[in-house]
Amino acid sequence: MNTTLEQRRGRVPWGTVFAYGAPTVGAGYMYLLVGLYVMKFSTDVLLIAPAVMGVIFSISRVWDAISDPLVGYLSDRTVGSFGRRRTWMAASVIPIGAAFVMVFSPPADLSAAALIGWMAVAVIGFYSVMTVFFVPHLSLGAELSDDYHERSRLFGIRHAFYTFGSILCLASFQVLIWAEDQGEAAVRQTALELAIVATVVMAFLIGFAVIRLRERVDFQGRVSERPFRAFADVVRNPHARLLIIVTFIENVGSAAIGVLTLYVAQYVVGAGSMAPLIILSYMIPSAFSVPLWIPLSRRYGKKRLWFFSMLLTGASFGGMFVLPFLDTVDARLITIIVLAVFAGFAAGCGGTISTSIQGDVIDYDEYVTGERKEGTYFAAWNFVYKCAMGAMLMLTGFVLQAAGFVPNEVQSMQTQIAIVSLYSLFPLVCYAIGAMLFRRFKLNEQAYAEIRSVLDARRASV
Repeated sequence: MNTTLEQRRGRVPWGTVFAYGAPTVGAGYMYLLVGLYVMKFSTDVLLIAPAVMGVIFSISRVWDAISDPLVGYLSDRTVGSFGRRRTWMAASVIPIGAAFVMVFSPPADLSAAALIGWMAVAVIGFYSVMTVFFVPHLSLGAELSDDYHERSRLFGIRHAFYTFGSILCLASFQVLIWAEDQGEAAVRQTALELAIVATVVMAFLIGFAVIRLRERVDFQGRVSERPFRAFADVVRNPHARLLIIVTFIENVGSAAIGVLTLYVAQYVVGAGSMAPLIILSYMIPSAFSVPLWIPLSRRYGKKRLWFFSMLLTGASFGGMFVLPFLDTVDARLITIIVLAVFAGFAAGCGGTISTSIQGDVIDYDEYVTGERKEGTYFAAWNFVYKCAMGAMLMLTGFVLQAAGFVPNEVQSMQTQIAIVSLYSLFPLVCYAIGAMLFRRFKLNEQAYAEIRSVLDARRASV
């Protein structure tokens, strides 16, 4: 799509914003179901040891060291009338569906070893094929606008769509919780049916985006033919290097939150059936606070808001350490819901601002190298996110097992404290460290404006 500079720098039309955000509804649903339920599904229904599932998730992160950079770089290198990003998004449809269904459909007659093998292939496969969609999709978002604040609007609405998909997933949680009361067979059948429906919807949403969106033709063919040089540029970029460190620390903390919510609801709060409500208390303010953060970022700056969101998130989850020491289920439930609202409010800010800042860092790379390699950069950040998630999942599995966790039984105080320490104190420390490091970030609006003026002059002269 050939556009004038004024169109690129202006407001992105709502039709484009909607088409860009739509597939993340399905992605939010799928990621939440895998991230929050697969560990519990594996330990409580399939009866796989927590440490084994932790190792599986960890291995998937090792594979991501290859798959994420490969997809990102090849996406940057793709040339054709269909575009660099949409080609990969379209190619992801069938593999995503197959892997997602496989995660929730292990045959009942498999041996213990075969079952572990099945889940290993399914989980590793799912995260791999989601990369084929996720990295090019994020990269496309950074191309849709050059404006410092309009980029926040675009990624903020994308975050709201993603969170909306996660909210829809809560209905599936409730259905799965009801199915658990009916036995293993009911859970298996219900999980399979939900996976099939989600697969069909995701395919439709990706197809809609691929048809509706257009790409910047002038960005094609502007990346080094040497992949190691492209990734070396990421490491040499001081702004990207700092964000990689902050992203890893921050996501190690958030990964603990993701994988342990169901365990906390059932085994610490004592109200497993209320898990969807707890998660909803987090998701609703995360999605609906986005319109608030966009004007605030214009007034106070992206850096200040993201710094604030890290501190608020850490403090909110840190307060949950008191849960095992409260006397009643009602007191524990009210406490976790109130704190989840504050954490969700902060997450809306982080989801709106962080990706927008990453897009600014990519423009800095163009300023230095003259290249456009959004895929390479988002692959690096996506890989860091997955590494953090894998490290935390592995740690969670071993901690649960070492603390004496017994599936579907009342847990000892020692086990409850181990669970809530990972869920609250660990994220508190991680977010605090990440926030302190982020204070050193230098690419503010004024610095970006100077970079933007140079880039615009270059493009105008071509």
